[in-house]
Amino acid sequence: MASVSTSVSQVVNSTTASEETTEVAKKSVFAMSDTEILDVIYSTHEVSHDHDSFDVHSLFSITQSIIKCSKQIVESIDQKVPQIHAETMEGITITPSFSTPLCVLKSIVGEVLCNAPGEENAHDATLKILNKVSKYSWEAKAVLALAAFSLEYGEFWLTAQHQKSEQLAKSVAFLKGVPVLLKPENLKQRGKAVADLNNVIMSTLQVIDCIFQLEKLSITYNDVNELREILANARKDISVYIYWCIITTVACATNITLLTSDKGNSQDLVQYAQKITIILNKLKQQLKIFEEEVGLQQTYKKLKQLFQIPTEIVEVMKILIFFKHNVETTIFDGSTKTLVDIDILRRKNVLLFISRLENEIFENDITRLRHIYEFTKDDNEYKIVWIPLVKKWTKDLQHKFENLRAKMPWYTVGQAGAHIAGIKYIIKDWNLKRQPILVVLNAESQLQHLNAMPMIRTWGCDALPFTQEKEEELQIDQMSGAPQVRISDCSAKLKDLLFSYFGVPSKWIIDTYTANPTYPKDFVQLRGKKLFLFFSSLDISEAHIKLIKHVNERIKEEKMDQYRTVWIPTAEEKRWKPHMEDNYLLDIAKGLSCYTARPHLECVRYIKERFELYKNKNFLLLVEIDQRGKITTEISDPATEIEKERMKRFGFKP
Repeated sequence: MASVSTSVSQVVNSTTASEETTEVAKKSVFAMSDTEILDVIYSTHEVSHDHDSFDVHSLFSITQSIIKCSKQIVESIDQKVPQIHAETMEGITITPSFSTPLCVLKSIVGEVLCNAPGEENAHDATLKILNKVSKYSWEAKAVLALAAFSLEYGEFWLTAQHQKSEQLAKSVAFLKGVPVLLKPENLKQRGKAVADLNNVIMSTLQVIDCIFQLEKLSITYNDVNELREILANARKDISVYIYWCIITTVACATNITLLTSDKGNSQDLVQYAQKITIILNKLKQQLKIFEEEVGLQQTYKKLKQLFQIPTEIVEVMKILIFFKHNVETTIFDGSTKTLVDIDILRRKNVLLFISRLENEIFENDITRLRHIYEFTKDDNEYKIVWIPLVKKWTKDLQHKFENLRAKMPWYTVGQAGAHIAGIKYIIKDWNLKRQPILVVLNAESQLQHLNAMPMIRTWGCDALPFTQEKEEELQIDQMSGAPQVRISDCSAKLKDLLFSYFGVPSKWIIDTYTANPTYPKDFVQLRGKKLFLFFSSLDISEAHIKLIKHVNERIKEEKMDQYRTVWIPTAEEKRWKPHMEDNYLLDIAKGLSCYTARPHLECVRYIKERFELYKNKNFLLLVEIDQRGKITTEISDPATEIEKERMKRFGFKP
């Protein structure tokens, strides 16, 4: 019973396989998938260790020369004496031991020539050729088929070139049908078909050349894992590509026979041309990807070497950012909205803000870095550079890039669509994952911190100079419970409140603590202080002026030097216009004897909404900010606290 079941099963399987084979056979070759083609051709291939008994590369070099020279003869066929350019005869690489596999070529010629037109006939001829060369490598199969074609093709055009000057050439040309094709009326009618044939065969030649390049690269870079994987992926469909090269060669050979006949009805090569073009573009793209990966590998090795020894920061940045083919080494200056040469980073400490553009960049991080930027820009020792990493640029990512860059007053690497040369080093050695990192390098490109972003989130500008040692010091102080005075966060908070990322004007604040009120260029006077911020309308009342002056007097009397007061008039642009040219603000500031700051007009609305200042016309709001930049108190009726409570809650004497 078991044997009967087995027999029935075998019959069923055999019938199914036969049906599948018949089904594939009925298909147009152009409708067959790569898998179906592979199933058909793989049975013709025998693995042999001594199959290539001839020099394949020498044979390909000769074939290449024949086809290129023939193409030039075709292109100049309308001339009386067609000429071959001398340069095409150069560059043939033939080893001294090369021996032509003539018998193999002759046997293939019989299959290539004189086939009836049609894709089925071309397919059958291709399988016959593959069976004849079954023991050769896939690359050798393609070269042998193309060489057999070139043997006839080259002879055809060689006799066409010399038939008018040599009797032997004329006789051979007559047998090959050259005079038929070159009749003026025939040539006029069939010229386009000849040109199309030439273009298709040249594309086929390029496909085989690309395959040889991949083979050579796979030998050269076999020991490099990443490159070996790329090459393996590029070469996985080589056998199918070889099939299309051979069937296209057969179709072209058939067309030569048709074009030299009296009828001259050639078959259409469009589908073959399209298939070969698709394969050629794939191979070129794969070679390009490989070339880029080799460049990344070389950049990685170079960076590994450079980061081991002190090297000027600009030289390292050029290798980290730019590919070899880049002519311009420019970066975008967010403060001026212009491109500047990367040499502007020379002898600077550089903070590399690196992020994957596909992932989110938090606004808080941009704000924190803006504080660092404002805090360090005057001493000109530190420069922030944003390096966005993108796998594949899209319109959405380009839009996101431009929006983010507009918020950053520091430098940005590249334009939309640009890629970073040192991406492998950044990901592998600097451990970039999803979240942005801030890599700190000194002027000699020595790593100071692998990611200073967490310490900046915790300590802000107090983290300066953003080194690993500084972070450890801050952590020890924090664990020991030692008092930590944030020497800059209060002023940074004030800057962000008044100017956001619009930039601080040169005369942003008036210092009336001095005999002659001036406009400080930075916030140094406010660092490490507790701030009393008095928000009012532009037309501040005499009662409110009196309150602010009273606070200043108490600070002076009780020597509460940790406090500073700032008057902040909040008015829309139309209210400011009458006072644009006069000293209205300066005159009031003199009477107040405190700092006076005018916020950016774009920030006035936010301030009014944040502190609900739009409810009353004649208002005075007191906001206290501690040294850490934290708003600790908001008092909408400061008169009670200042006069009646005598400022006890702020530590003053009752």
